Amino acid sequence: QVHLVERGGGMVQTGDSLRLSCKVSGGQAYIYTMGWFRQSPGKEHEFVAAVGWRAGSTLYPDSVKGRFTISRDSAENTVSLQMDRLKPEDSGVYYCAARAGPLATARTDFGSWGQGTQVTVSS
Repeated sequence: QVHLVERGGGMVQTGDSLRLSCKVSGGQAYIYTMGWFRQSPGKEHEFVAAVGWRAGSTLYPDSVKGRFTISRDSAENTVSLQMDRLKPEDSGVYYCAARAGPLATARTDFGSWGQGTQVTVSS
């Protein structure tokens, strides 16, 4: 069973940077894609980024493209999300997720989830 633990959330100001990390344990052999999602109060989970666990290919929505960078370290079993030029609308709880399949963007495509870490961007 895959276990995911996120770290790195916090409170920053508009334009600042923040780096999130996700430690992966258990079931790494079955992971093909890692992703990050975020959720704001009253909203659905929003796809933020995904990376192929083996090939390293990436996928981003337009809302974060050019500002966020996802990366993985297979040797350390970690996935990171570097967030630059943060905006207030980037605020939310950020979740790390794992999937036993190719790159995807839907929440329902990911079967394993971390507990989430709060990111707050003030204006």
